[in-house]
Amino acid sequence: MSTLPDWETLSLPEWVAQMVVVRASGHLFDHQIRYPAWEPPTATLRHWLEDLAVGGVILLGGSAAEVGLRSHQLQEWAKIPLLIAADIEEGVGQRFAGATWFPPPFALAAIAQQDLAKAEQYAEQMGAFTAEEALAIGINWVLAPVVDVNNNPQNPVINVRAFGETPDVVSRLSTAFIRGAEQHPVLTAAKHFPGHGDTATDSHLELPILTHAQKRLAEVELPPFKRAIAAGVDAVMSAHLQIPALDEKYPATLSYRILTEELRQRLSFGGLIVTDALIMGAIANGYGANEAPVLAVEAGADILLMPIDPAGAIQAICEAVESGRIAPERIQASVERIWQAKQKVCAPDLQGSTSHAWEQVSPPPVQLERLAQPEAIASVAQILRDSMQVHHPANARLRSTQTGELRNLILVDDALERDFLGKHTPAIALPQARGYQTEIIDCHTPELLLDWNTPPCPTLLQLFIRGNPFRGSAGQTQIAQDWFQFLVKTDQLQALVIYGSPYILEQFISVLPPDISYVFTYGQMPSAQGIALQQYFDGETL
Repeated sequence: MSTLPDWETLSLPEWVAQMVVVRASGHLFDHQIRYPAWEPPTATLRHWLEDLAVGGVILLGGSAAEVGLRSHQLQEWAKIPLLIAADIEEGVGQRFAGATWFPPPFALAAIAQQDLAKAEQYAEQMGAFTAEEALAIGINWVLAPVVDVNNNPQNPVINVRAFGETPDVVSRLSTAFIRGAEQHPVLTAAKHFPGHGDTATDSHLELPILTHAQKRLAEVELPPFKRAIAAGVDAVMSAHLQIPALDEKYPATLSYRILTEELRQRLSFGGLIVTDALIMGAIANGYGANEAPVLAVEAGADILLMPIDPAGAIQAICEAVESGRIAPERIQASVERIWQAKQKVCAPDLQGSTSHAWEQVSPPPVQLERLAQPEAIASVAQILRDSMQVHHPANARLRSTQTGELRNLILVDDALERDFLGKHTPAIALPQARGYQTEIIDCHTPELLLDWNTPPCPTLLQLFIRGNPFRGSAGQTQIAQDWFQFLVKTDQLQALVIYGSPYILEQFISVLPPDISYVFTYGQMPSAQGIALQQYFDGETL
């Protein structure tokens, strides 16, 4: 017997709508929406869920408590229980304030260089805490782990999101994450197939091209996906990139050769194939808003993530079915996999049965007491300490008793988008308590001419730089370079703290005077700031 309802129970448009996951704000009210181009107002979102029967929602923004209420609201509107997803590669607190925020996965790769077993233990803890906290606020699909092998330091979109630079380390740490997450009834997703680690182009902006031969792909890019599949990962997310060795015409997300022949057939993956967000430039710039979803379904995708026009995409796919372009069995196969996945997270006790009781199951209550538990916070601190790098020459000191003005100079890409910085956060509060005056420079700061004739001001320089989607570059900004060189040449640089990318650290320490101390941490969150700055302000000496 099939676990699916009869065709008469749902219309073709409703079946197709189950394959669509739309973006929504984690905030509860329309006036709180931060990205109106992608996040629909309440009336539109409710229409998609109640009337169109859209199958899932991906959330961004809001506190963890808000998202708990939001997820229940969405489930109440939905005709069929929803998959509620989030990009929480660094724990729930990465996206939703109040929950636990882990360092990026690349921190575990640094620990693995010294102690692989310990790194695997941390990765499993990270997966387990992330899944537990996700469920506590109604999220049942963790869009992680990233299993790309980041072997290109110039990669602007993967970078520290990866678990390492080699297939073996990435495989071992990502499967440990999956083992941890699978302790709870959530879905996981390995991304981005068949491998986004060796690109220098941000697919959020344009289409990267990966020129490797199939032999190289088999040796480097594919092994972590094979291991993730063997570990029981629930979904695999496609990469928006072109690989001529596999398909000269279509990018991976739209390629039958890659999604069906390679992933579904050759690698024997039986779970959900989900596209990366279809609003990203790599796809949106080259294919129509409604043609791209049709091509993705033809290629083998089960889930269409964030199509530009959800209603239009559903209609276009239905027309493709009615015209004979897409076989009805193709839609049925995807919905069958979606039904199995929803049964797993909505009613784990019924998994594997033909019962439809899960379709009427109420979502579990919000459990805020499961967020940011002491064990999770301790795990974060341990990872931060074990992955931190410190260089402090014997004669290097920071003293709050120095005469004259002291400057705490913070450089960040966009302070308006970074919730980890505020008057209360350690990067600002700790130096301020020792007499430092804070200056923050970001992309919105008017260009200043550095005055080489001004009196010297002892400066603590804090750089928040890591690869971020839509930025298009993984490297240091020109303004960061200019300030660093100015402070060094004018003998004003007291100490350096870098939060984020080890590749940025390598660029700076190659020209850093040996008597200047530095601290590097993978994390940018307040807990990382506090642990890093303890190296300077705990007892006032290094």
